Amino acid sequence: MLKSLQGKTVIVTGGSRGIGRGIARRFGQAGLNVLVVSRHQADADKVAAEIGPHAAGCAADVSTPEGCAAMAEAALARFGGIDILCANAGIFPEAKLTEMTPAQFDHVINANLRSTFLSVSAVLPAMTKAGSGRIVLTSSITGPITGYPGWSHYGASKAGQLGFMRTAAIELAPRKITVNAVLPGNILTEGLEGMGADYIAKMEASIPMKRLGSVEDIANAALFLASEEAAYITGQTITVDGGQILPESLGALEAMGS
Repeated sequence: MLKSLQGKTVIVTGGSRGIGRGIARRFGQAGLNVLVVSRHQADADKVAAEIGPHAAGCAADVSTPEGCAAMAEAALARFGGIDILCANAGIFPEAKLTEMTPAQFDHVINANLRSTFLSVSAVLPAMTKAGSGRIVLTSSITGPITGYPGWSHYGASKAGQLGFMRTAAIELAPRKITVNAVLPGNILTEGLEGMGADYIAKMEASIPMKRLGSVEDIANAALFLASEEAAYITGQTITVDGGQILPESLGALEAMGS
């Protein structure tokens, strides 16, 4: 049983849909004050309403310094502090290298990696003043561990998050601020549901547990890394993928049934 985090404040970027929405709702269930951050106020407010009166929505573009500053100011004004940051905002458009433009590459790096740096920078003053903090990044198995055609820019951004994390963890350890990351595998979100049953079945076939992960699977890992029990864990990753990265080949999966 984790010690209660009730009354603490968490900011969840990219919190209006998919994994971010799952994280925001799970932290709300645990009794935290939740600032749901999205580009659009209506989307953020919708998730905040699902959580309850101890949640609020905030419209901010976290790929900009101004957006991240506004996000931190909103949390302080509404809840009086910032204890946890879940830096989850990210995009994953597809583009093969033969077609990718510099603008497309920069767009993904800014949305996924630059936003991580800016979000962390924005909450540091409040966490430093409080004397502790938790930062949880949503990375991915794609980039740090695996690759997938069309996602070289996405993979670079997600691997970059882990490079950032390790040095940030060292620098912030004296302030009692931990920095860790969750690496989701294939998670059933709105985007995947729209790909159709055949696509989902093929993905499930590549996972030893024979199912896609849920947003709650990721949210529970994030909640642990934000907990008091994780106070001595920093600069580390938790892979939540149902064993997807374990088989050395399709033959390994086929051998499961023999």
